[in-house]
Amino acid sequence: MGDPTRNEIAAYLAEVKRSVKKGRYRIEQNENRRDNIKLLMDYVISCDDVRNILLSLTVEDFSERKQNEHTGYEDERLYIFGKDVSLMERFGTGERLVPLYIKINKLKNLLVIVISFHEQKYPLRYPFK
Repeated sequence: MGDPTRNEIAAYLAEVKRSVKKGRYRIEQNENRRDNIKLLMDYVISCDDVRNILLSLTVEDFSERKQNEHTGYEDERLYIFGKDVSLMERFGTGERLVPLYIKINKLKNLLVIVISFHEQKYPLRYPFK
């Protein structure tokens, strides 16, 4: 698979943003994605906020590309981004800068699945920063 180039990430993001603008995306919120649900519970974050964060991703926010390891999905590539965003604490005293971990899977039909959308658990490496 090899490391992606800046141009490959820029092209990938352009397709992701096109899908997001058309409303062809979703944030996973199932039993296996508790961290995604926790972010939405801990902070005041609307659907528009999520959309705007996705649309604000840049090549510099890219961290890595991984092969999907789940059986039956081995042909899919997952793209990981990190983004620092200011969010209002739902039960706290105010806003804070939150480092997000965003893992995206863009399907062949141009539906974007945001597998992970939560606080980073460890620092990310950014090859294009």
